[in-house]
Amino acid sequence: MSLIPRWEYMTDDAKAMTKRVVLSALVLLLSLWVIRALIPWVIVALFGCWAFKWLSKSK
Repeated sequence: MSLIPRWEYMTDDAKAMTKRVVLSALVLLLSLWVIRALIPWVIVALFGCWAFKWLSKSK
């Protein structure tokens, strides 16, 4: 059974569009997964930078 019903009856343009949409969705999901994994590190880095600046000014 095919993943998309009637795949063999779709036009070539429709197949190409479907493949582009699926590829775009996969890239988007991968990007969101990577960004979600990096957000805590970005917050820690920003806090560390702020703390370093604040501590270096107090001397």
